[in-house]
Amino acid sequence: MKITHSLGTAIPGGSAAPAGLRVWTAESADAPAAPRLPLAFESFLYLRPAHQALATSPDVVLSFYLEDAAAGRTVAQLHVTLAPGSTVARSPAQAPFGAVQLAPGVRGPALHQLLDVAEATLRQRGLQALAMRSYPFAYDPTGAALLAEALRQRGYRVVLAEQNYHLDPAWDYEAHLHPSERRRLHKCRRHGLHVEQEPPFLLPAAYAFIEACRQERGQQLSLSLARVQELFRRFPQEHFLFSVRQPDGAWAALTVAIRVSETVLYNFYPASPLRYNALSPVVLLNEGLHAFARASGLTVLDLGTSTLDSGPNASLLRFKRHLGGVAGLRLSWEKQL
Repeated sequence: MKITHSLGTAIPGGSAAPAGLRVWTAESADAPAAPRLPLAFESFLYLRPAHQALATSPDVVLSFYLEDAAAGRTVAQLHVTLAPGSTVARSPAQAPFGAVQLAPGVRGPALHQLLDVAEATLRQRGLQALAMRSYPFAYDPTGAALLAEALRQRGYRVVLAEQNYHLDPAWDYEAHLHPSERRRLHKCRRHGLHVEQEPPFLLPAAYAFIEACRQERGQQLSLSLARVQELFRRFPQEHFLFSVRQPDGAWAALTVAIRVSETVLYNFYPASPLRYNALSPVVLLNEGLHAFARASGLTVLDLGTSTLDSGPNASLLRFKRHLGGVAGLRLSWEKQL
């Protein structure tokens, strides 16, 4: 990563800034610059400079950090990518989400300060629009609501509103299942199916299994095997491989699970062959993830969105509700600068 310049920034136009807060802006050739002051929160995995450095695009990255000088901490961050030849700045470029992450206790005026600087900087560079895909509300309900209200006030429009489902690891998993899914769970147990956490060296075989399952349903994987292996290698504490095995050891279901933060586990790549539909081993797989999340002290098991190119995937949404999933929002925003 090469930082081409960095500078301190104040609110343009002389508007009043919250006392003791300042925005620091850094430009990098290929990945976000690290903050000058320690973060007052744990960065979501996808917003960490080390994770964004894995992107293959040649974009310039602008990082905006809101600093509390008195506390010696960074209390908000926003990373924006500028693709060559494009007039639209994006957050993120390739990751599942970007937008602004806030420390607990940050208030509206401070968030507006950060956004004032970001928008002014982009306008000065000739950008015409800013597009942001935010994290699911379940990840940080207070921060997501504060960000949504600030963006609404600033004239951003919602370009995509997705339903995102999650499970609460504090709840009893089986008690919250729909009766039909509870019967399938019991059927899996009667047939001797069980959940295992698999070692990373099985990734090539697991990837082939997941890819074949997706192809049966006319879907493709978003990441290559090489990229998945690199993620496991670079972030071994955040990536896990879970399976459901039959008594003879054969796989009936698999998933890649990602610890996005100290509170969130994301069920990223769940898959099971069509021939196992009668057993529905993914119900058992989610029970295993639920137990792992609870034992790890996590508070959110993210089941993800269910959006196809043609619109919401109704059958998948219904399945997530039957698992006891709690519906929430995931919003994508855009503003003409």
